[in-house]
Amino acid sequence: MNTSREFDRPKFRGVVAAAFACAMFSTSAFADPVKVMLSGDSEVPAVKTMASGSGTVTINPDMTVSGGVTTTGLSGTMAHIHMAAAGKNGPVIVPLAKNGESGWSVPPGAKLTEAQYQAFKAGELYVNVHTAENKGGEIRGQLKP
Repeated sequence: MNTSREFDRPKFRGVVAAAFACAMFSTSAFADPVKVMLSGDSEVPAVKTMASGSGTVTINPDMTVSGGVTTTGLSGTMAHIHMAAAGKNGPVIVPLAKNGESGWSVPPGAKLTEAQYQAFKAGELYVNVHTAENKGGEIRGQLKP
């Protein structure tokens, strides 16, 4: 004979599993992962280079930022997320950390301000990678939500 306690245990496990699944889904379902391609043509002014880059940057509704880019054909000295529309240069808002020979990643805890988040929604953030030869940036890619 089942006691009330034994009868409720499977139901409780189901509720816990559903709550866990919802929590996992909600943290990623509403994030804005953006694939980005970096090239010298996108720099301002344009840079003639064979270097390129690609990656994914995720911007969550709580304005936290994660992700990174990988480059080929250059020796990067710095990389950042900047705030400006395509065709314009803007200020650094998130410095990226060097990750191996050709990788750059958003540091843990990076978060946008409300104005920066609105700029992201308008397509006015970009990633670029700087080199010794091109101190203003050698390759760039606009973050398009």
